[in-house]
Amino acid sequence: MLSNLSGWHFIVILFIVLLLFGAPKLPALARSVGQSMKIFKSEIRSDPPAGEATADTKPDTSPEKPTS
Repeated sequence: MLSNLSGWHFIVILFIVLLLFGAPKLPALARSVGQSMKIFKSEIRSDPPAGEATADTKPDTSPEKPTS
């Protein structure tokens, strides 16, 4: 989907963003997006993958001893 975008598409998108948000608000917008990405990446790195969380717990497969 993104491989079909050319340089002109990005210029048009940038122009639309400038019209919507205005030039004074763009630095604050870029800063908040950068901070959000930084937080997202740190959370991804801190969470263990789903496979590792279940690999430590093994089910008890020992046979039960009959009681008499």
